[in-house]
Amino acid sequence: MRRTVQSALLLLTGAGLLHSSLLTTLYLRYVKEGLRPLLVASGVVLIALGVVNLVLELREGRRRSGGGTDRVGSGHVGHGDVGHGDVGHGHTGCDHMCGDDMCRAHTGAADMCRDHTGADHMCRDHTGADYMCRDHTGQEHMEHAHPDPGHDHGHDHSRAPKVAWLLALPALSLLVWAPPALGAYTASHASTKSAPPVRQTRFEPLPASTAPVPLTLTGFTNRVQQDPARSLKDRAVQLTGFVTPGGADGGWYLTRIIFTCCAADSQTVKLRMYGSDAPPANTWLSVTGTWHPTGTLGTRSAAAALDVHETRPMAQPINAYTDDLPLTVGS
Repeated sequence: MRRTVQSALLLLTGAGLLHSSLLTTLYLRYVKEGLRPLLVASGVVLIALGVVNLVLELREGRRRSGGGTDRVGSGHVGHGDVGHGDVGHGHTGCDHMCGDDMCRAHTGAADMCRDHTGADHMCRDHTGADYMCRDHTGQEHMEHAHPDPGHDHGHDHSRAPKVAWLLALPALSLLVWAPPALGAYTASHASTKSAPPVRQTRFEPLPASTAPVPLTLTGFTNRVQQDPARSLKDRAVQLTGFVTPGGADGGWYLTRIIFTCCAADSQTVKLRMYGSDAPPANTWLSVTGTWHPTGTLGTRSAAAALDVHETRPMAQPINAYTDDLPLTVGS
């Protein structure tokens, strides 16, 4: 792949990382908030590498364009014996006399020889191996003297294949169209059971004056199944999450997707909702209700489910991929 293509991909990827992590909060769709400094640093490094790579390519281009004025050895390039020697005898712009100078014939070994212009060459005999030479422009290049029939170089290695430009699409997507966040589709293909609750032996008393009590989905599940004091009995709670359709059995779930590190290791927490029609999938809601009595409250037999009293649409919180109380722009 050419350096210009490499530089373009590095610059696009770096700009996409900085756009999603430094200028916006799009990165929270894919990784936890604590990884932001690493994303910013990665974006800066990629842009720096792209700039350095591009500068090196421009310098090399200038050096190559000035190669036509070079003199090789004691002869003048493009003059003298080069125009009258072995160049016209089937050699592709490379005049070498391996038979008359310091070369080994018919051995296949690489040797140093000097042609009519006084330029040194690396040449090989009739084995079809590559050799280094200087043509009449004074530029170094690789010539293939007698191609090996068993190895066909019918393609140009100096140009990147067109399909390589597809590598630019992920980088452009971060700038133009960010990939969608995980939502109801992912949650609906996860287990219909709630994530295993964290084992707890002690729970703080719920505030008596607060109604409804704001809880996380995991906190609600833990209290329903592990609180021996059964503190959720007849208590109204407020939960937040997005809607996941219930599938063939109908109904719907209030859902949160939790990142341990990034989207690849996400876990789904879903609570079954009763007493309300299913809103559209992926709708973020604040739901008020009471525990739906299935099993024995405070034991493992208790289902993590809610009888819905009220639903209120809300904007997706900033911390959408944690199971914390929601944070919004205004909070």
